[in-house]
Amino acid sequence: MHEPSFGGSEWLYLKECLDSTFVSSVGKFVDRFESELASFTGAGHAVAVVNGTAALHIALKLAGVRTDDEVLIPALTFVATANAVSYCGATPHLVDSEESTLGMDAARLRAHLVSQTEQRVGSCVNRATGRIIRAMVPMHTLGHPVDLDGLLAVAKDFNIAMVEDAAESLGSYYRGQHTGTFGLLGILSFNGNKTITTGGGGAILTNDPELARRAKHLTTTAKVPHRWEFVHDELGYNYRMPNINAALGCAQLEQLADFLNSKRALFERYRNAFATVLGVRVVAEPVNCHSNYWLQTLLLDESLVLQRDDILAATNDAGLMTRPAWTPMHRLTPFSRCPSMSLRGVESLTSRLINLPSSSFLLNRTVERGDFK
Repeated sequence: MHEPSFGGSEWLYLKECLDSTFVSSVGKFVDRFESELASFTGAGHAVAVVNGTAALHIALKLAGVRTDDEVLIPALTFVATANAVSYCGATPHLVDSEESTLGMDAARLRAHLVSQTEQRVGSCVNRATGRIIRAMVPMHTLGHPVDLDGLLAVAKDFNIAMVEDAAESLGSYYRGQHTGTFGLLGILSFNGNKTITTGGGGAILTNDPELARRAKHLTTTAKVPHRWEFVHDELGYNYRMPNINAALGCAQLEQLADFLNSKRALFERYRNAFATVLGVRVVAEPVNCHSNYWLQTLLLDESLVLQRDDILAATNDAGLMTRPAWTPMHRLTPFSRCPSMSLRGVESLTSRLINLPSSSFLLNRTVERGDFK
């Protein structure tokens, strides 16, 4: 579906890392990776961690999410979004998605909150459960920016903190600003299938220097700096990114512009290829957005819903990996009883989305072989 590409200085940086013996959470590549991530995204600070789920867990804690709170998340997301909420002892509150962005539907969410919540001492409270809705986590689905203007307005009006799940959207922009930098905090993922990879890895983004300091402290087992003593002043987490992973990330960042250009070219080729196919379209970036096109995606017309699995079977049988969207959270046993709004948009999208092969090098490889006319 999305293979990594290692055509830069990966071997050189990894050897340098091994030669230095600094392969764990201390080393120059961690500092460099964080600095370059902050520079690329425009965030004030970036804190590198072991994976995107760990990044979201800590970001939610820093946003004030506590045991017995609720957190608004899209029902159409990868399970890690819901898991991270649960790690905080909080409950996911499932939100519908819109077709234009594949992300959280701001207008329908506002209507839901108007009808189901009330303000108590500056907090948004779910009348049905009595729990505070502490935060929202808009996820930029498949790399396409969500309606941030609409969701920021909802967050402000209902006193809800925003933590962006930008795990899939490195290189995506909303009205010229990089995703993950609009909320109180944002997170990125560098899993092996992401636009760039560190093997496993993630990062917390924030413009608040105190939140960045706290993020680094909590993810480094809350260890108080000292030349030899091991003093930990609160419950911490062993979440820091190892230097050897950051070395890989630094080499990948050097190639990011080429990866993004290749993926946009692949989108154009797919769009042209499917232009004459009735009942299907290739998902394009939303208005006023610039997408990284992490995963190329087909959206079937409603009339073709019953043919989706036949298409998946035929393509996979032919050796072309395709897959549907994730199973939405309300259909998964751990989250089936979570509070939820009507999810008609998610139900429709889930039945019609098909992800296509999307590796950044795919276009060059197929053109060389003459496979992709």
